[in-house]
Amino acid sequence: MTKAVLLTGGAGFIGSNFVHMLAELRPDWRIVNLDALTYAGNAANLAAVEGRDEYHFVHGDIRERADVMKALELAKAGGADVYVVHMAAESHVDRSIEGGMPFVTTNVVGTQVMLDCCREAGVARFVHVSTDEVYGSLGDQGFFTESTPLAPNSPYSASKTGSDLLVRAAHHTHGFDAVITRCSNNYGPYQFPEKLLPLIIANAQEDKPLPIYGDGMYVRDWLFVRDHCEAILTVLEKGAAGEVYNIGGNNELPNLELVKQVLAALGKPESLITFVKDRPGHDRRYAIDATKIREQLGWEPRYRFSEALPLTIEWYRSQVEWLQGVRSGAYREYYQRHYDAR
Repeated sequence: MTKAVLLTGGAGFIGSNFVHMLAELRPDWRIVNLDALTYAGNAANLAAVEGRDEYHFVHGDIRERADVMKALELAKAGGADVYVVHMAAESHVDRSIEGGMPFVTTNVVGTQVMLDCCREAGVARFVHVSTDEVYGSLGDQGFFTESTPLAPNSPYSASKTGSDLLVRAAHHTHGFDAVITRCSNNYGPYQFPEKLLPLIIANAQEDKPLPIYGDGMYVRDWLFVRDHCEAILTVLEKGAAGEVYNIGGNNELPNLELVKQVLAALGKPESLITFVKDRPGHDRRYAIDATKIREQLGWEPRYRFSEALPLTIEWYRSQVEWLQGVRSGAYREYYQRHYDAR
């Protein structure tokens, strides 16, 4: 029987990379991409797959039942087994601090709409893509495991925690085949430049100041987006219903050190670094223990940071038109509003 994947948020950063990977690794699968094309969604990310017989785009909102059911019917055509990978989310912490309501309506309400529709449609599996930020902040030692208590510290992570719990409830209450993944910080092609790595690459190329929060010693575990996408596919195909799987890159690095590595690769001076007022409630450290997915499902990251970072930098250097396009309009207004006052 034909397999189909309904992907939400497939025009965004991780979503578009997932579409490209599926087209490469599972070329006979039908791909249905449901995306509202908000500021971080970019149809140009998917130019390479447009026109493929097995790729279909639905412009719609996960909060709207009619849009979700339309996408599900397209995925189910011909009696296909439908797998849902739910990525669509408001995901930028700084924006959530400015205003939390879009995060609640999209991440919480939108996820419940997805669950209701997918249960009604009888999908084969629902993979909910979440974040390590639901665990809160670590001290200098230790790692997040799947049993770490949920302790979100921002409106964004609180809304993702809410969506995680709704997915958990759908499994335990209704027997719905749902799985949750929680990843560390992603980097790679097609990332919207409000996030740290594409922001500093773009600014450094133009000799603009690089805004770094606080003392720059906030530690993150960096995961190459292709590794993340392959992990999600592994969970889709091999994961156990009702389980949570942490996905990490084994690359802990303070933000300041990451910025310095980018400047060195671009041949730019560290004098571009500009420390700005810290954001409220900034979590000090995230670090993932991915033992479970490695031992139970056989996944581990394939890309070393030392090779994936240069690949990422080179991608942004070569994609001048793409970068100019996504940095226009609403993003430019947000950037000026957010950083100029700091």
